[in-house]
Amino acid sequence: MVVHVLEEMRIRALGVIDDAVVELSPGFTAVTGETGAGKTMVVTSLGLLLGGRADAALVRIGAKAAVVEGRITVDARSAAAVRAEEAGAELEDGVLLISRTLSAEGRSRAHVGGRSVPVGLLGELADDLVAVHGQTDQQGLLRPARQRQALDRYAGAAVAGPLEKYAGAYRRLRAVSAEWEELTTRARERAQEADLLRFGLEEVADAEPRPGEDAELAAEAERLGHAEALASAAALAHAALAGNPEDPEGVDAATLVAGAHRAVEAVRSHDSALAGLADRIGEIGILVSDVAGDLAGYADNLDADPIRLGAVEERRAALAQLTRKYGETIADVLAWAEQGAARLAELDGDDDRIGELAAERDALRAELGELAQTLTDARTEAAGRFAEAVTAELASLAMPHARVTFAISQTETEADGIEVGGRTVVFGPHGADEVELLLAPHPGAPPRPIAKGASGGELSRVMLAVEVVFAGSDPVPTYLFDEVDAGVGGKAAVEVGRRLARLARSAQVVVVTHLPQVAAFADRHLVVEKTNDGSVTRSGVKAMEGEDRVRELSRMLAGQEDSELARAHAEELLEAARAGR
Repeated sequence: MVVHVLEEMRIRALGVIDDAVVELSPGFTAVTGETGAGKTMVVTSLGLLLGGRADAALVRIGAKAAVVEGRITVDARSAAAVRAEEAGAELEDGVLLISRTLSAEGRSRAHVGGRSVPVGLLGELADDLVAVHGQTDQQGLLRPARQRQALDRYAGAAVAGPLEKYAGAYRRLRAVSAEWEELTTRARERAQEADLLRFGLEEVADAEPRPGEDAELAAEAERLGHAEALASAAALAHAALAGNPEDPEGVDAATLVAGAHRAVEAVRSHDSALAGLADRIGEIGILVSDVAGDLAGYADNLDADPIRLGAVEERRAALAQLTRKYGETIADVLAWAEQGAARLAELDGDDDRIGELAAERDALRAELGELAQTLTDARTEAAGRFAEAVTAELASLAMPHARVTFAISQTETEADGIEVGGRTVVFGPHGADEVELLLAPHPGAPPRPIAKGASGGELSRVMLAVEVVFAGSDPVPTYLFDEVDAGVGGKAAVEVGRRLARLARSAQVVVVTHLPQVAAFADRHLVVEKTNDGSVTRSGVKAMEGEDRVRELSRMLAGQEDSELARAHAEELLEAARAGR
């Protein structure tokens, strides 16, 4: 049962397409036309719907925007439906609506299930909805990396599990090797840094600075440097407050305040306001006496000691050397010393760290070697089954004597490798295997890489055979083949059409084709038609049924819709297709 079905795609003002509706159905749909531009635009539109790159040049001249909309039947439990609902989309009776709008200025918007979503979400949904294959995909199949991916996909969990563990160990090895390389190549720089730190820490330790010591010494130096002026000022202030014994006639503040207090104290009982003032004058007298006493003590304790001043200045000079090198203040110097000690401990421990990294690197290489061997064994086993299945499919595609095999090998190296099967080999993020798909097109021909030994038609059939095999092991709901039958003709084309029809029993298949032999096997035949009013070229999509389909196949066969021979051949193709499915 087909879980996902692309029911309809509506295209408005996209290139030469204007308000075209492409109605699709389960099974096999063929898309044909006189020229490739219209059919290619249908494929391009589907690509936009599935998150492909947007190009403002696709918008028809004079139009403000191009819009592509699609209706897809989905199972509510499917991964695509769940992901869409997570993004806020809503299903309508099991139908998911997807749209993509491309403005003439190049801006692109996407909507899924009535909710605006990032364009990237369309690409995520596409992985579970549609597999698009064109001639560029055939060329991709020529690359060994793509061939390895195809084999791994076919192998399934047998490769996926070990490959996930291998990838994690490989990433860790990269990180460990990078750190080890950094530590060993920068050993001289780190040694120089450690020497500088060690010297600085010893200098700070020898000075033994205390937090805030620089501020304390600065204040002491200021006081000692002005001791005489400070003592003179204190003496004058004391005399002004408490009087000078050598000047009995002098007037001092304490005497004046005492006289003022006696004057008001005598009459305070007559007025509460004056009593308050008397109290305040008394407080002033006490305060004057206290300050005068403190000034006397300050003057007695103040010592203009040049020896102490010299010691203070010498200590300040020593601290200034530290602040010039390691921080603006002693607090900054002490913070630098704490950080420097931690960094020095780290640098002194590099030798131990290098040893630890080397041991971990060796262990990771050994682990990768074991996992790589597991991958090789799993790939080798899957390669036999995969090649056998593809070979059987090729027999159904008019290549009865062709045989497909896989060559799985490793490249030996003298260094920087891992040990697999008793040999040191080159390895990468996907293991140590080099996978190459080989094709022997006929008996007696040596197997050769398909990049060198397959013609265009053979490559098309090999790719189709690979997809058919995948459909049995990892089914995709909808396949779109864009001229995948290029280079195929005659009997081979008939077999390609027959195999596509069989594939359509378990999946929805849409094929853009030039071959009537392929189109004849389709359950639904659509034709892209162009019209031109002299200024604007438009294309529409029309379903071919009955007599219209015979005429279209006749045109494809002979270039003449009304040729009796072509019509007879077209009817014969349709009859053979109905009988040979």
